[in-house]
Amino acid sequence: MPPVRGGGTNRQNRHNPLGGGMIKAGGQMPQPNSARGPPPAVNLGGMSLPTNKKHGQHLLKNPGIIDKIMAAADIKPSDTVFEIGPGTGNLTMRLLEAGKRVVAHEIDPRMAAEVKKRAANAGRNNLEVQETDVLRGKWPIFDVCAANLPYQISSPFTFRLLAHRPMFRCAVLMFQKEFAERLIAKVGDKQYGRLAVNVALFVKVTGVCKVAKGSFTPPPEVDSMVVKVVPRDPPIEVDFREWDGLMRICFGRKNKTLRSSFGTKDTTKTLEENYKTWCALTGTKPSKQPMKEVALEVLQTCGLAETRAIKIDLDTFFRLLLEFNKRGIHFSNCSPGAKIGDRMDADAPPQIDPRLFADDHIEEEEEEGDDNGFEDLK
Repeated sequence: MPPVRGGGTNRQNRHNPLGGGMIKAGGQMPQPNSARGPPPAVNLGGMSLPTNKKHGQHLLKNPGIIDKIMAAADIKPSDTVFEIGPGTGNLTMRLLEAGKRVVAHEIDPRMAAEVKKRAANAGRNNLEVQETDVLRGKWPIFDVCAANLPYQISSPFTFRLLAHRPMFRCAVLMFQKEFAERLIAKVGDKQYGRLAVNVALFVKVTGVCKVAKGSFTPPPEVDSMVVKVVPRDPPIEVDFREWDGLMRICFGRKNKTLRSSFGTKDTTKTLEENYKTWCALTGTKPSKQPMKEVALEVLQTCGLAETRAIKIDLDTFFRLLLEFNKRGIHFSNCSPGAKIGDRMDADAPPQIDPRLFADDHIEEEEEEGDDNGFEDLK
């Protein structure tokens, strides 16, 4: 399995599902042992090896879930499949049957040896296992990606997957259920936020199935969900820094109205500074109209002054960004930004800020009375 960035009890690390159980070679997996004691072990040919918690080793044992993953992946006989964390190979064996070639990244040498032996015993010679950290190793060119990920690397893995070139056909991924729900969230959903909107620039994400804890050995502490990721073709083109600047303001407190979000002193100060920079670069004479008034006019023009970000779809956010830019108001410095489609060759992925996919989920407070900063303009 790929590694888990360890340590601490922060929100990211709380997704680490630790449990107990024993895994036998050949995919036979008895019920987990919940008693405290030595780490759960893998039984390989009579040798008992402890599972490594820091690698997030929770191996999928439910054949019904594997069937659903295979159906969603729709692998063709000519496909190269990229698998992350094959473990003892329960999913890997099915991938080998369906595709032309499987390239697997496995950080645990013991698991790598077991899955290679299992494939060889089955007469499969189309498996390549690389003992590497999936976040640091060189990725192959592939058609389909299949992954049962340690939850702690969900965000950085998603960033690297969406920046990968050449583009793949689809990816079928196992995430912690809470993270997956934020990926597939629609406008108006409680989980709808910056992550869902930013990911939608690149791909369409749909839910495949929910996965209960008991589908794994050892079982995690939380439920999981399988999602399918299909790249947009062509992808949406946007200045990433401009877009992310707008999203950070709108979703900073997603249950506040945009009137409130754009009326804060910090926001108006930043927009004013960016506006002056744009004027200097373009030789435009700065307007004397206060930035609060300009921002409110833009919001009212788009009919969004009293709307909350959680109620706004992708197309409307683009319209809002365009309206601000038409008035010389920008959300980053005014140097050219990276756009989807730039540097599309395999060795040079597009220049995308990984913060675009940061899972910065914050428990939002439901607020009825917003301190919107625009009282003097009513």
